[in-house]
Amino acid sequence: MTAETTGTYTPTDRTTPTRLRERVSYDREAVHAVLDEAVLCHVAFVADGLPVVLPQLHVRVGESLYLHGSTGARAMRGSRDDGLDVCVTVTLLDGLVLARSAFHHSANYRCVVAHGRAHLVTDPAEKDEALRHLVDAIVPGRSDHVRGPDRRELAATALLRLDLEEVSYKHRAGPPGDDAEDLDLPWWAGVLPVRGAVPDAPVPAPDLAPGIAVPDHVRGWRRG
Repeated sequence: MTAETTGTYTPTDRTTPTRLRERVSYDREAVHAVLDEAVLCHVAFVADGLPVVLPQLHVRVGESLYLHGSTGARAMRGSRDDGLDVCVTVTLLDGLVLARSAFHHSANYRCVVAHGRAHLVTDPAEKDEALRHLVDAIVPGRSDHVRGPDRRELAATALLRLDLEEVSYKHRAGPPGDDAEDLDLPWWAGVLPVRGAVPDAPVPAPDLAPGIAVPDHVRGWRRG
């Protein structure tokens, strides 16, 4: 069976952990769920011999991850010839794990790490479709309520495509793992859950025309 038919990614040297291997899997559905829930990812690459890590908007379309940036950004400039080697990571915090000992404090989380060579998107049709997906990834349904990019805006916008091949999923869930000799200590222990991204009430632009109501896709937005 191939990785595609089994619903898992194939482990590689770069996606095989050296510790806590029980927390790692290569489940395709779990990977997709984390990438789709997160609004931001962090992209690591080497520029001028030095490591760089930058936050970027992203969207998953099938088995491709699109990374959004300016045409003048270092990552975009560095990918023009033969692509750019990157490591992309996304982490969702699910809870703070508060133990009886300082050592066993932790966090419940879901994390995806993807390695590979990202390539600049040059096909106009692919770029247009990916940008529409990106707007809807930020707020589902938003692309039907905005003006699309014009020629100047498209020229200033760059997208990198990273095919999802070397990918791992890591997570922690559950209560603290206190040592047996600490269980009778007189301090509270447990998990403080963090329930995704919960927004406050929408704040209208100061120059918004009178009578334009907050649309449902904005009013009902949340993650997780």
